[in-house]
Amino acid sequence: MKTFNNPILPGFYPDPSICRVGEDYYLVTSTFTYFPGVPIFHSKDLVHWKQIGNVLHRPEQVKLNGEVSRGIFAPTIRHHGGVFYMITTNVSGGGNFIVTATNPAGPWSDAHFIEGANGIDPSLFFDDDGKCYYHGTCDRREGAAYFGDNEIYLQELDLSTFKLVGERYAIWHSALKNAV
Repeated sequence: MKTFNNPILPGFYPDPSICRVGEDYYLVTSTFTYFPGVPIFHSKDLVHWKQIGNVLHRPEQVKLNGEVSRGIFAPTIRHHGGVFYMITTNVSGGGNFIVTATNPAGPWSDAHFIEGANGIDPSLFFDDDGKCYYHGTCDRREGAAYFGDNEIYLQELDLSTFKLVGERYAIWHSALKNAV
């Protein structure tokens, strides 16, 4: 029986997101106001990880104000059609954005901010028909009945323009009411 150390990434690596491409795994984590931002790691076995770069590696990619508990929150990494996508929220400078690369070690593109993509913790879903869907959070469209009465929604994202298109669908409503 093999045993492994926990955590597999010792240190400060919150909000991990992972994707698999063939036999390779890639992982990104939050960096808040630290720069360079969003370290990217590679593994073949989900146990042994090596940092291969930072997704946000140029100052012009991200504006950080240095305020504690701000900056880059909960990045998500995805791969589709030979392109890596990292989507995240810069809570102190511009909102939700995507950067892309064909090599996970970089270089990564400039930020593509997504107009109308409110909230935090965005992600991407690639459907079998080739369409990409953004899912994220927003205030509940019916109006909030209490603090945290939010929804998670899904909306098509045009990857040629990085714009949300079509109808927005609520896929989950908050579960915080009367939480203790």
